[in-house]
Amino acid sequence: MAEFDPAFEKMIRDEGGYQLTNIQGDRGGQTYAGIARNPNPDWPGWILVDRKEFGASLTPIVREFYRTQFWDPIRGGEINEQVIAESIFNFAVNAGVGVAVKLAQVIVGATPDGSIGPKTVDLINRCTETGFIASYAIAKIQRYANICNRDRAQAKFLLGWVNRTLAGLK
Repeated sequence: MAEFDPAFEKMIRDEGGYQLTNIQGDRGGQTYAGIARNPNPDWPGWILVDRKEFGASLTPIVREFYRTQFWDPIRGGEINEQVIAESIFNFAVNAGVGVAVKLAQVIVGATPDGSIGPKTVDLINRCTETGFIASYAIAKIQRYANICNRDRAQAKFLLGWVNRTLAGLK
């Protein structure tokens, strides 16, 4: 069964680590450790961020956020292959749980409803690591291209999204 800790460590590097950013054009707005303020205004860590109390006190709050909001909903601990769980988790953080799960469901031939249940987990666990990861990467890049085709302002993020996807193939 896949483990949260190594998946988290890889994901947090992709999110830029424990940094506070405010990138113009980023729909999520101000971001700390990849946690965007706009969609997560009630995240308890904002109290510490606003007081500029960065560091060790925020680390467990960040980890808990990613575990409860992304790892648990994708049922990462039930997925046999660590790399597959990490790929779905990482994409869920980047694109949302529903989107990440739907894409995985399409890859494994499940009904793409965005909710991962025992049937989807079983189908994922029947996949080979190499086959799933390659197909999932292509589907992610296609989704990113579609985003940029619909909204040209998002094109500045395309290279980063593609690089993040390709790094997951290593």
